[in-house]
Amino acid sequence: MTRIKRKPEKNKRIQTNILIRMVLSLIITIAINTSLSLLFFHFANVTKWEWLFNFLAYLLTPMFLVIFVITFFSLTRRIVKDLIALEHGLQIISEGNLSYRVAVERQDELGSVALNINRMAEQLEKQIIKEREIEKSKMEMITGISHDLRTPLTSIIGYIELLRTGSFQDKEEYTRFIQNTYNKAVHLKKLLDDLFEYTRLTSVESRIKLEKIDLSQLLNQLLFEFEPIAQENSVHLVKGFSDLPVFTLIDSEKVARAIDNLLMNALKYSYKPGSIYIRMTTNCEHISIEIENKGTPLTRDQEKRLFDRFYKVDHSRNSEGIQTGAGLGLSIARNIAELHEGTLTLKHTNDVFTFQLRLPFKED
Repeated sequence: MTRIKRKPEKNKRIQTNILIRMVLSLIITIAINTSLSLLFFHFANVTKWEWLFNFLAYLLTPMFLVIFVITFFSLTRRIVKDLIALEHGLQIISEGNLSYRVAVERQDELGSVALNINRMAEQLEKQIIKEREIEKSKMEMITGISHDLRTPLTSIIGYIELLRTGSFQDKEEYTRFIQNTYNKAVHLKKLLDDLFEYTRLTSVESRIKLEKIDLSQLLNQLLFEFEPIAQENSVHLVKGFSDLPVFTLIDSEKVARAIDNLLMNALKYSYKPGSIYIRMTTNCEHISIEIENKGTPLTRDQEKRLFDRFYKVDHSRNSEGIQTGAGLGLSIARNIAELHEGTLTLKHTNDVFTFQLRLPFKED
């Protein structure tokens, strides 16, 4: 209602502004015209030139109009100048110079127009920058996908070529080639699954299927399945929560994927031998799952980019026995948390990393 009332007031104000200048021009014109007429009459009386009286009758109206136009243009010169400045600014911006800003020196409607032009240019500039970043991100994504998929695929082709040409010495080497080919194929499938999952989670149509799940039981099951690979890499899992049921509404498949990604990330970048601590706390509003490990400290830039898609920390920090992913694990986990209206954050102090997955506590 407030905005609806203000618009007529603004229109009335600018109309009043122009009307005042017209009235002033009229008053000044009448004064000048009267003064000049009296001067001409006086001069005609003194000189006794009767033809001057006849000439003055034809001269009064044109003289009045000329004086009025000159006076009106003089009084509205500032407005005309500001309008020309607005037109000039729009022309510069339309030619592609989005960094140009129109000078705002008025507090009336023309000032509002200048502000809106500047706001429009600023929004367009931000939009173009955003589109360039998106385009750059797409190119980086294509490059990252190409690199990550080419490595295992090249290995698979190499092993198949060795098997096809019979380039193996004995049954044991044949079995090893078969196993390596299988491992690379599984790795390739994992990369494609991560890419598909990320694309699905970031799509507009992404939905979650909420079910009442015992989160404590789900976490215990994930740790039970994760235990063998942790032992294989000399990492000990330390459970820091009770077995009491914690029922809440979540998409169990997606939350399990997020927790598994966090566990695998901790395993990759933990000191070997080392430990991974898993804790879960609840209150009336949230459920927090923390996964903590010790590893090589990150720089500030690395920590800032850790949740970016396709970002992978220096390969020197990777575990030798664990295949590298596409750099989507943490990004997928954060997207899953956000789909549940939760958060995923990192607390990094020296060599201690604590990822906290925070989900809203919904019983119904």
